[in-house]
Amino acid sequence: MLENSTSRIETELEVKAYLQNLKYAIENGARIVFQAVRITDFDREIRYTNDYTMTALFPNEERIDVLKRELISLRAENYIRTVRDIRFPDRPEMREFGKVYDGKDVYIKVRVEVLGIYGNATTFVMSFHFAEREFAPEMFPYRK
Repeated sequence: MLENSTSRIETELEVKAYLQNLKYAIENGARIVFQAVRITDFDREIRYTNDYTMTALFPNEERIDVLKRELISLRAENYIRTVRDIRFPDRPEMREFGKVYDGKDVYIKVRVEVLGIYGNATTFVMSFHFAEREFAPEMFPYRK
């Protein structure tokens, strides 16, 4: 199902395969790159920033350890959609997910790229922040 020219809904099987590959990459040494502070944060309420959310939810934990654990825990039920990067159209698509932590909706956007001559995977976590709008059930195509 095509939402618009920059996003789409993958099949549940495609999402599960992506998550399986993500888990494999993380468990086998994929590098995690996290944008704690982003340019878009300067125009955003602080409580919706990556840095604020990580500090609020996981104040005494190393961020990369948290991200590894939380990315591995994602399920197809958390999937929202797949998005093309309009700023960098040659880069792989990003997947958007949503999870609830301490009763608060958290938006997660991830891109996995294979970089370097040896094919090392790098996982870029673009977003891990409290959602600006409350999640609605219809946002999640595979939520039971």
